[in-house]
Amino acid sequence: MSLSAFDDELAQVRTKKKEFLAKIDRIIPWGEWLALIRPHYYKGERGNKPYDLELMLRIYLLQNLYDLSDEGCVGEVIDSRAFSDFCGVDSSNQIPNGDTLGRFHNLLIASGLQEKLFTQVVKMLMAKGLILKKGTIIDSTIIAAPSSTKNKDKARDPEAKSTKKGNTWHFGYKAHIGVDKSAYGSRYIGK
Repeated sequence: MSLSAFDDELAQVRTKKKEFLAKIDRIIPWGEWLALIRPHYYKGERGNKPYDLELMLRIYLLQNLYDLSDEGCVGEVIDSRAFSDFCGVDSSNQIPNGDTLGRFHNLLIASGLQEKLFTQVVKMLMAKGLILKKGTIIDSTIIAAPSSTKNKDKARDPEAKSTKKGNTWHFGYKAHIGVDKSAYGSRYIGK
């Protein structure tokens, strides 16, 4: 069997992950979401040419669906045939690094789009029966705090902690948002 025949065979194999991602691909309103994000996206006037917006959105969606770090998600897109097919890439050169994915994540937060998209995804997945009706979905956002002791009290905030996300250390607070769908209806769990 030649290498190209082996590649073609792997592309045709249906796995649970590929089937799930095919369903996700069909239910996400890509055009609508891209139109929402495009006005906020880096246009490449200076520096490097930006990555394709749809590629960034697809990688970001995978990151959130599979609860991956920035670097972990990039690694999975490179390693997983299902992930690379979902993103439409066939070379690691087409995939942004973890820092670029982190900047995209921050762009969505700053523009108020992360919560809007996350809410839509949960509703769509529940409507299609692709998400559990019981359990808790939690999203954590890091809120930066001054790490310096050069403030009025000459001390760090005792509530703030150091945490590592991807390969980057942050000092601040974690804001957790949890949504729980129980037999009694939905309830918000905030921190």
